[in-house]
Formats: sequence, C-alpha cells, structure tokens
Amino acid sequence: METTVKKYLPLILLTIVSSAAAADSQWSRFRGPNGAGVSNAATIPIKWTDKDYNWTTKLPGEGYSSPVLWGSKIFLTATEKKTAKRIILCLSTTGGRILWRKDYASKTHKMHRDNSYAAATPALDAERVYLTWSTPKEVTLLALDHDGKEVWRRNLGGFVGLHGSATSPVVVGDLVVLANDQEDMQVYGWHPSKDVGKSFLIAVDRKTGKTRWQVPRRSFLAAYSTPCVYKGDEARGELIFTTTAHGMTAVDAISGKVNWEVPKIFLDRCAGSPIVAGGLVIASYGRGNFGSLLVAVRPKKKGVRAKVVWSMKKKVPLVPTPLAVGGRLFCWTDQGTVTCLDIATGKQIWQERVGSSFYSSPVCVNARLYCASKKGVVFVIAAAGMFELLAKVNLGEQCYSTPSIADGVMYIRTNTKLFSLGGKKKN
Repeated sequence: METTVKKYLPLILLTIVSSAAAADSQWSRFRGPNGAGVSNAATIPIKWTDKDYNWTTKLPGEGYSSPVLWGSKIFLTATEKKTAKRIILCLSTTGGRILWRKDYASKTHKMHRDNSYAAATPALDAERVYLTWSTPKEVTLLALDHDGKEVWRRNLGGFVGLHGSATSPVVVGDLVVLANDQEDMQVYGWHPSKDVGKSFLIAVDRKTGKTRWQVPRRSFLAAYSTPCVYKGDEARGELIFTTTAHGMTAVDAISGKVNWEVPKIFLDRCAGSPIVAGGLVIASYGRGNFGSLLVAVRPKKKGVRAKVVWSMKKKVPLVPTPLAVGGRLFCWTDQGTVTCLDIATGKQIWQERVGSSFYSSPVCVNARLYCASKKGVVFVIAAAGMFELLAKVNLGEQCYSTPSIADGVMYIRTNTKLFSLGGKKKN
C-alpha cells in the first residue's frame, strides 16, 4: 500500500493544485474543475442576441449532458430517443464543425420523463475522453482517445433505477471514478431479488480501465450526484459522494478507504452534486420537484469527527448544484428562487424569485451567475451581496444542460443545438 501511495500521490496532488489554472484552459468534467462551476473568463457578454454567437451547430441527436473541452476540441454526447442509440461527438471550437462521431447501439428502457439517454457528462484528460451510460442490463464505462478510437470498455453489471441514471465520471490523477449508487426496488414493494441494485463506488486505471479499488454500498434510492475532491489535512485528497443510503461519504482518492461518513442526513434522493467551499462540503437532497434540505458539513480532522455545522430547510435546490464565490453561497432552486448565504454561518443575505423552472446548474463568470431555465431562457444575475437581475436571453429551445467555459468562451447546449459565445470570434 505504501508503494501505491507514493506512486500516485503526485498525480492526485497535481489534479487538485492545478484545478484553478485549468479553469481557464480546459473544462474537463461536469461544472468544470472540481465541479465548482466558476470561471475567470472576462470575455462573456452579459446580454446578447443571435448575432453575437461565434457559431451555432445543429446536433445529430438530443441530450442534456454538458460539453467538455480540451484544447481546440469539444466532446459531447447525444442520443436518438426512439432507439436509445448513444452518440459521441467531437467538435472543433473553431466554427463548431463535427470532427468525428461514434455511435453505440442500445435499447430503450423506462426512466423519468425528464431524463435522457444522454444525461451523463463526459470527463476528460489530455489523452482520452471517459463516458458512461446505463441500461437495466449494463452500466457501461469506456474510454476513447481524442481521435475517437476506443481504448477500453467496461461492463459494470446491470443498473436498477426508477428514473434511469445520470451521474457523471470524474478523473482524479491516474484514476477514473464513478459513483454507482442504485435503487433497491423493495422500497416500492417490488420484491424479486433481481430488482435489488448492486451499488458500489469504483475507480479504474485511466489508461487500461482495470479496477484499482471498489467500495461496496447499500442500495436504497439511486443517486444522480457527481463526486468532488476535498483536500484535507492529509493533502492527498478525499472523494466526496452523496446518497440516501450512506449520507455523505469521504473516500481516500488513492486507496478507496472510507475515511469518514455522515449518515442519515439525506432522507430522500440526491440529485444535485456536492461542492467544496470555505472548508465545508455542501450538498442537498429532495423529493419530487423540490429540495428538502441543504447541509454544510465540516469534514473530519485529526481528533474531530465530521459533522453538520449548519443547514437550510426552505427554498432548497433539488437538481441544480449550488455555487460558491467570494465567501457567498448561491442556491438556485428548481422553481426559480435564488438564495444568497454566508458560507461560514449559513446566514441568509438575500433571497429573490427570478421565476421559471430549472434543471441546469448555475455557473459563475466574472462575478455574474448564468443559469438556463427548462424553457431555454438564460438568466444572468450579479454574484453579489445584493440581488440584481442583469439580463434574460432566450435560446429558443428547451435547455436542461449546464453551460461550460474554456479559453474565454461559453458553450451552451440546448436539446438539439450547441452555441459558442464570447471570447474572440473565430472564422
């Protein structure tokens, strides 16, 4: 074990330390570096019209996943709703031209009416793109190189989930990590043993796809959250997972050892993802279309157990992930209420309703929050101590996806289109 730690510690540290720098040049996972959703770009307009887009590309399929970027390439997934075909796309940041496309046949299956066969956002490193999707018979995890050649593919067993799947993989050092928290259908009175989900957390070697570690989990309600990394006392990094069955779990990023857990805090489904802010880990859960509870957990330190230090019970997001910037936490609910809190204390600074309904999570660019409604209207508000609605821009189409930002350009994915906005226009 000591040899393994020494071997991979530099890679883990590099991933964590370089996150801020990578925010400007790459956007390599759901909501960017460590899922924070924050960019330093200064070239994104506050308000725009159709004439201001660098380009708009019609996609060969539908989907809700977010684009990820590395260098001059954009990677994105789409699907054919009638056949469940999985479509993997690589586009050029210059002009939005599709560089290559790879199709995987699949089969339709039951899921939530607002879910998609292209819901999980890919993860990236300098060499490969990592993707996942699920059917009742197979949880697929695979890697392609940046030219579209398949490098490895894993079948992780079947998936049991009332609403389908949506969690995204992440790259941490030399590992690709996936949360596979599934449903125990006995919760709903369905008793056949085959309907009990086989839940686990898994990390595979990013080069070979071989399992490095796997942590078994209890199944209760399937989770849709994507993990983040918390850098604690040990500096080597802990992966943070949220689910109903286990609450909040911290796993050693190298060994897979469970370092600490705060159980029984999420009484229903975890849809939004955890974030790290001000030395705390913040996450929520909810039921139906509403969030029920948001908690701020102080992670375990030497001699001090992990615990909830503050919580919020009203106007809580279920699907949208919170965002932290400048010592403030912004919670954007599914019903269009935005609450600004002091991160350290949880004290409310302001709360306003912008209207509409949302599945997209907000991103912050140059002290402004951008969040797209289900109907495809981007709301722009000030990320400040006072509420200020700066703009509303209609994309003209349904949008469940979260924007991505790289090299000063924002990429917004609607159901069937991809828009490029900001930066220096390229011919």
